Amino acid sequence: MRIATWNVNSIRARVDRVTAFLERHDVDVLAIQETKCRDDQFPHLPFEALGYEVAHVGHNQWNGVAVVSRVGLEDVQVGFAGMPGWGEPVAAEARALSAVCRGVRIVSLYVPNGRGLDDPHMVYKLDWLARLRDAAHGWLEEDPQAQVALMGDWNIAPQDEDVWSMEYYLDKSHVSPPERAAFQAVLDAGYTDVVRPHTPGPGTYTYWDYTQLRFPKRQGMRIDFALATPALAERVEHAEIDREERKGKGASDHAPVIVDLRA
Repeated sequence: MRIATWNVNSIRARVDRVTAFLERHDVDVLAIQETKCRDDQFPHLPFEALGYEVAHVGHNQWNGVAVVSRVGLEDVQVGFAGMPGWGEPVAAEARALSAVCRGVRIVSLYVPNGRGLDDPHMVYKLDWLARLRDAAHGWLEEDPQAQVALMGDWNIAPQDEDVWSMEYYLDKSHVSPPERAAFQAVLDAGYTDVVRPHTPGPGTYTYWDYTQLRFPKRQGMRIDFALATPALAERVEHAEIDREERKGKGASDHAPVIVDLRA
């Protein structure tokens, strides 16, 4: 089975690119982030024409996550236990959605950005990640053989080599010790980054800002990940980052991440 994750930065603007990606790579399940639409605005028909079922949660023009699958879409769950909210009044954002697809729970995650080191959104981000860690740990405690993939845009670069310039990012979000510790806490809860072993080295990025020619200058970040439970990690045969999808007119600022699983 081939699973993938992609922050598409507006599904309505890029539905043709997304469906073409699914066909070109023969993807069975795709976790999508930043759909930027309400549920009633999601373009279901192009996916259904290709044989995919769609689960989506979106409340407005921000955030939004989805799972599209051609191998089953069962036990769809919006959010996770204890997921904090944001805003006035405080409400849950459309940042987490999961479904069981051929025995694997695919969790599509769009982790809060944090915005700045002293921003209230950073407090929210760290709390959100702590609650995610607790939920993820609980799934493994409940079933040590659970097959779960935490896939999406984590808005964290866990290692120095994951950004084009640590000097540039030192006073910015994504690389701070608390953020990296929050990411590590999920790993310590029993999850494994199953992509890095297949895509090692500095310069292996998944995101390039639209501004200042970041992509042609190769000034990117690795912030999109697939973290797997032990039982699922054992099934991983190959993983890759499709950098080509960042090229061309109308590209998202993120590249898809693909993982191949043994039957």
